[in-house]
This record gives sequence, structure tokens and C-alpha cells, in this order.
Amino acid sequence: MSHKSLISGGAGFLGSHLCDALIKQGHYVLCVDNFFTGSKDNVSHLISSSKFELMRHDVTFPLYVEVDQIYNLACPASPIHYQFDPVQTTKTSVHGAINMLGLAKRTGARILQASTSEVYGDPEVHPQTEDYWGRVNPIGIRSCYDEGKRCAETLFFDYFRQHHLEIKVMRIFNTYGPRMHPNDGRVVSNFIVQALQNKPITIYGDGSQTRSFCYVSDLIEGMIKFMESDKTITGPMNIGNPNEFTMLELAELVLRLTSSQSKIIFKTLPEDDPKQRQPNISLAKNKLGWEPKVNLKDGLKETIKYFEGVLKS
Repeated sequence: MSHKSLISGGAGFLGSHLCDALIKQGHYVLCVDNFFTGSKDNVSHLISSSKFELMRHDVTFPLYVEVDQIYNLACPASPIHYQFDPVQTTKTSVHGAINMLGLAKRTGARILQASTSEVYGDPEVHPQTEDYWGRVNPIGIRSCYDEGKRCAETLFFDYFRQHHLEIKVMRIFNTYGPRMHPNDGRVVSNFIVQALQNKPITIYGDGSQTRSFCYVSDLIEGMIKFMESDKTITGPMNIGNPNEFTMLELAELVLRLTSSQSKIIFKTLPEDDPKQRQPNISLAKNKLGWEPKVNLKDGLKETIKYFEGVLKS
């Protein structure tokens, strides 16, 4: 059965890959974006498709359209971007959730919230399971994003209990791949761009802090499977790759794959930067039969190829 799916933040890194996947499955896609961090380039190849529509709109304002599925992905997701205008970041998460939930309520649409592993803050529990409440600084420089996303989850579950909406709350762990923003300050894009330009690779802290990296195609597959799953499966659900790597291991792998002359340099760790991040994905395995398939080396090769093209142009 084909759906009319609204994707807020649809011209972003994850949103554009989701547009591709849904159109490939025969669904109609309404891509909504205010282009703060999203880019028309990410979806330009879809413009000619009769199943695709692009609309410039900011989710902090209400939207009146007819759809039966909503993927709410709108929000700057890297520290450089979400700290640029922290008040707007919180508004995007909170007002954006209220407006998208209001639309879902009016149209009877099923709605998925792209939440984040950041709701766990700097965790005392490792790896993180969905029943862990997190350890978040409510007044730090990252709080606009962390607390905005936590509040959005609250709203989703209140709409579920109060208005019986069909909701899905997905906690996304570090994802990488083609169409990442080259200047978003995230570790994978940073390392690759620095390595390709033979500039020093900057590691914050001593390089022992860990992240788990999920390739974009795996993540999008998990997202669609979650949306299509039984309505009793609301989440919150972790979607990410449980293979954990230190920053030093990642830097060395990128250097090897790019044959770069770059040297590694160390800088101080930013405030509230989590030391560890690793999802427990047993819920997604059990409920969706999902787990990531792309290993870090293969995913990095594709991402490097993409950034080589970006730097050339």
C-alpha cells in the first residue's frame, strides 16, 4: 500500500536518504525543509519525480496538508549548527513537535519522531538501553538540543495517551554517510575532510572516548521498518550500530583509507561531551528483526568517495 509521507527536515542528511528510500518503495513524499542545514542539492535528483514534492516551510509554524504518515526529522543535529541559535533549536524541537503532532491528530496520520541518543546525556549506564532515563545537564551549551529532544519525546507520549495517536519514537545514534554536511563539526566528516586536504586531524580529549557509527542505509532501513511495524510498538527504540570505536581508532582508519599525510593533534574536550556512546539494540532486533549490516570500513569508503566529489566541486 502506498502512503503519502511528509518528511520534515527532508532535505537534510538523513531526510534526503529517507525521501530516496520511500520513493523507491512507491510512496508519495512531501519534503518539508527551511534549508537552515538542509540543502536542495540533497534532493535535486528527485525534483523530476511525480511522487516527490518539495516545500519550503519552518516547522515552528503550523502546516495544513493531507498526509497519512509523518516523519519528524526537522532539527539541526550537530553541535556547531544547533548551538548557532540555541533558542531556535529548542523551538524547532518543541514547537515543531507540537505542530507535527497537531497535524497527525487532524489527519489521523501515524507519526515518527527522530529523537537522539543525546537524550541519555553523558550516561552512567553502558551500553544504553531504552529504559535508562539519562543524565543531562539542563543548563549547558548542548541543552537546547538534548532537552529539546527530551521534551519532544514527552509531547509524543502525551499525545499518545491523551489523543490515542499512533506514535513511534526512535533514538538515533551517530550516523554517517554521503550527504553529511562537510562543516558540521561531526567527527566522521571532520576527520575525512581534514585527511583529504592533508590537514592535521584534530582529536578532542585523549582520543579514548568512544562512539558507535551507523551507516546511513542501515539507519533508514531501521526507520522505515519501525514506521511500518505494529501500532503497539511505540518505542522509544534505539537504532544505531553497537560496534564501538575510540576516536583514535576512527582517525587511524580514515588515514589508512585516504592514504593521507595528515598528522593527528589533540585539543581539549568541549563541555558536556559524552565519554561513551553505544546503543543496546536488542529491542530493535526483537521487534523489527533489524540490525546494521554495513561495517565501518565499507561505510567510510562510500563516505570518503562522496567528500572527494564535494571537495573537487
